[in-house]
Amino acid sequence: MASLVDSVMGLLGPIAGPLANQMGESTDTVQRGLQGGAAAMLSGLASRADEPGFLSQIFGLITNPANTGAAVSALAANPTAALSGGSPLAEMAGNFLSTIFGSRMSGVTDAIGQFSGVGASKASTLLTMVAPFVLGGLGKFVRDNNVTASGFAASLKSEGPKLQGLLPAGLSGLFSRVPTTTAAAVPARAVATTNRWLWPVVLLAALLLAALWFFNRAKAPMSEGVQTASNAASSAMSGLGDFFKSKLPNGVELNIPQFGIESKLLSFIQDSSKPVDDTTWFNFDRLRFDTGKATLEASSEEQLNNIAEILKAYPNVHVKIGGYTDNTGNPDANKTLSESRAKTVMDALISKGIDASRLEAEGYGDQHPVGDNATEEGRAQNRRIALRVTQK
Repeated sequence: MASLVDSVMGLLGPIAGPLANQMGESTDTVQRGLQGGAAAMLSGLASRADEPGFLSQIFGLITNPANTGAAVSALAANPTAALSGGSPLAEMAGNFLSTIFGSRMSGVTDAIGQFSGVGASKASTLLTMVAPFVLGGLGKFVRDNNVTASGFAASLKSEGPKLQGLLPAGLSGLFSRVPTTTAAAVPARAVATTNRWLWPVVLLAALLLAALWFFNRAKAPMSEGVQTASNAASSAMSGLGDFFKSKLPNGVELNIPQFGIESKLLSFIQDSSKPVDDTTWFNFDRLRFDTGKATLEASSEEQLNNIAEILKAYPNVHVKIGGYTDNTGNPDANKTLSESRAKTVMDALISKGIDASRLEAEGYGDQHPVGDNATEEGRAQNRRIALRVTQK
């Protein structure tokens, strides 16, 4: 069986030169950053290979029909396209990256910046560019060797030593697991001493919990759906990168995240080599709805305002809004909810001054999932609103 690490690293050599020219850095520096970023992703995967839910979600992205050799070749011919999100593979890679690192993204970016010498800002760009190639390399490894999810996990763990040798300094501790033998190293005398005062503390804690339950029992608990939405939003925010000022052709200045829908949409609109098609969708990343309803939360206003300003600055652009759900519950009800939410977003843009003739909305229910519906993380990714440019 071919090496998993080699399957990924073999894709990075040809793209280092073009990226170096684009970024104004030496080829060696960019190559080091690409390899460090890829090693960090693989190490992040290996550190959680024993988590069934996480592994199922990642394996779903790796085996997604959009992750093909042709898609990787297209990106290799134009590596910077990964920044614009102009392909389904690049879109999936964004989810792939945020799922692996989550709240650790900033620390990973800083370590790769120091390791490669490009700084944190360019390191963030390198991570975004290398993610689809890591995803593509893993897809090739799985296809070529007919690897199952459990086999993939085993390969990750078996190649751990090789990954440690490629990992940038400062990241080895971030992905290491706490040894299970730590507790056994505590001297028996210390355990015996601890036990004398432990029980009163446990009893006091139990009394406090009982008191909290008594005083709060009349309050309605937060629904699971609300909790899940909050966690999903936090995870999504962690992968958006730094906010920066972007001036539109009409002089309006937006404060937008590096990897948010606004940046991707602007890159697509401004790139004349990117044709309008039926498959290039951009996922909203800061829209929030009330659980089970089509009512937008107030926190969604910022992103809606940004999208409206972009459409005002490019009056020839027409867009379609797509609504999606996970596969939980009744399919007909899911489709109705997705249609209502898509129309709500369209109506919000109309209310902000966008002509209705430039907009259309459709609900797709649980069709076209981007995550694994067998996991909560995957279902959260599938509950989304997306935008597609239909004219520019």
